[in-house]
Amino acid sequence: MKFNFFGLLTQKSPMERLLEHYDKIQQSVEVINESLECYIGGGQCVEFKTLQANLNDLEAQADKIIRYIRNHLPRGLFMPVDKVLFLSYTSAQDDVLDSAQEALNWLSMRTMIIPEEFQKELIYLVDDVGNMVYLLGPALKDTVSLVHLENLDRDGTKEQYRKIRDKRHDIFRAKNALIRKIYSSDLEFKDIYQLIHFTERMYTMCHSCSKCVEILRSMIAR
Repeated sequence: MKFNFFGLLTQKSPMERLLEHYDKIQQSVEVINESLECYIGGGQCVEFKTLQANLNDLEAQADKIIRYIRNHLPRGLFMPVDKVLFLSYTSAQDDVLDSAQEALNWLSMRTMIIPEEFQKELIYLVDDVGNMVYLLGPALKDTVSLVHLENLDRDGTKEQYRKIRDKRHDIFRAKNALIRKIYSSDLEFKDIYQLIHFTERMYTMCHSCSKCVEILRSMIAR
């Protein structure tokens, strides 16, 4: 018979509240996708401003959840995982949405027409980063279940981590190829600068997801 000892001590584990924070990140992926498609369709369209405002709202809601989690941590003895690891994870997960916000900020810096030769690769990159963010959800959920002794499938949880690591390598190569192509183009310097920064911020989302996974792996290490 399995017991959730942490559940005996408090009504809700801070680990479970990380899932609430993650939901905001997941919602941001759809906003980023729609924003890029909207921007490609006509520079800064009216809907783009609305989508950017939606993302800012999501980021504010996510910050509120993180502040609540950090301000209501139980004493160290009652934490289901090491408190330092837990706080590091909150920062890494929060960075994912911060990078999404920065990416859209760069896109909105000024109106530019994204050349057709870069459109597909940008859409694929954003889509791949979004898929990686979606993979973080099951990895986090399985880790939470594992540390609460609600699920003992350690190997299955590790497999979730491996999927994200593999995805990061693919995105890293795609990002570098795209930046090389943009930098070698005949675009004006301002356009190159803007597109490269948008691309880099998208990759930072991916990098933060990868960092999250490394911390989750440390949480279940024996």
